[in-house]
Amino acid sequence: MDLLLATRNAHKMREFRELLGPGFDVIDLSSFPEIAIPEETGRTFEENATLKAIAASKQLPSLVITDDSGLEVEALGGAPGIFSARYAGENAGDVSNVDKLLRELRKQNIATEKRSARFRCVIALAQNGKVLGVF
Repeated sequence: MDLLLATRNAHKMREFRELLGPGFDVIDLSSFPEIAIPEETGRTFEENATLKAIAASKQLPSLVITDDSGLEVEALGGAPGIFSARYAGENAGDVSNVDKLLRELRKQNIATEKRSARFRCVIALAQNGKVLGVF
């Protein structure tokens, strides 16, 4: 089955291919440079995944899958959440994002063993501009 992963992230592409297995022929947007990935303007992971899936599925006839994901830290009220990739700034990398996260946790003065967090991932599946499912 053909499936378009609406990303240009090679690491994410590799992960999805491994997860889905040989029953899917997965391609990503690197094959379609003319297709823009919309800005993540949603307020939730679901809204952002849906925005991206719908936008790509309006331009290509195949099934489209996309995700939005991030880290939610309980002591920080769920932050960084949807801002995980750009927590320390728009062009920040992993090290800067982690450094900011640790600084924010130190401000909370919560013992290390009392800190809890989770990684949340929401996946949207779309075709012809319509969402078929959100997981």
